[in-house]
Amino acid sequence: MPRDLHHGPVVERVAALNARYRHHAATAVLDHALSDADLGRVALVSSFGAESVVLLHLVSVIAPQTPVLFIDTRMLFAETLEYQRQLAESLPLCDIRTIRAAQPRVALEDPDGTLHQFSTDACCGVRKIAPLERALGEFDGWITGRKRYQGASRETVDFFEAEGDVRIKVNPLAHWGREDIEEYMVNNRLPRHPLVAKGYPSIGCAPCTTPVQPGEDPRAGRWRDSAKTECGIHFVNGVATRITPYQEPTA
Repeated sequence: MPRDLHHGPVVERVAALNARYRHHAATAVLDHALSDADLGRVALVSSFGAESVVLLHLVSVIAPQTPVLFIDTRMLFAETLEYQRQLAESLPLCDIRTIRAAQPRVALEDPDGTLHQFSTDACCGVRKIAPLERALGEFDGWITGRKRYQGASRETVDFFEAEGDVRIKVNPLAHWGREDIEEYMVNNRLPRHPLVAKGYPSIGCAPCTTPVQPGEDPRAGRWRDSAKTECGIHFVNGVATRITPYQEPTA
């Protein structure tokens, strides 16, 4: 069983972890927390997007055996898929897993690939949220690249968050600024996602991502002209909540 009950409730473990690592740097949070009994077994969830290489590189140095989950929605930019292949080959990560939606469910809910035109929430649900929840079933927590500077919905992100009573989210780069990301990439000579140079500071699925103009919020190009700011992996109705457990469609 992924969740060992003797660890105590998720919210209590999160409070203890945040207190324990409050004054630590990102590397220390990763280095120590990954072996902390209060955290349990964790995976890194990566979009292999604009800034993903920083966290992927950190994990490859500190704990390369950490499972890395890459959600391929089958609607990603070709550049993202190529970038993912490039990083998978160049970084010494031992366990990269590509996660996709179950095809019976996609065939049922989005048979012609146009669901995103009518309901972006439903599309994210079938192509991203459900497969991730299925993949995370064996873990007590997961590592994300969320950072406070990314926008209003993330400005209070802490190192550790309770995902309902299900598992713990770890945000080791929560307090990093854009300049920290840039400095780390330059110092470690890390390759950049090719779409960044074309005005994409935040990269999701191709149909729902547009370039961002200078001065705009970095995530302004995600679901532009809609109130949607998160795919649902991190928030539902603006707050962290339990994700609906994955269910295969019935005949």
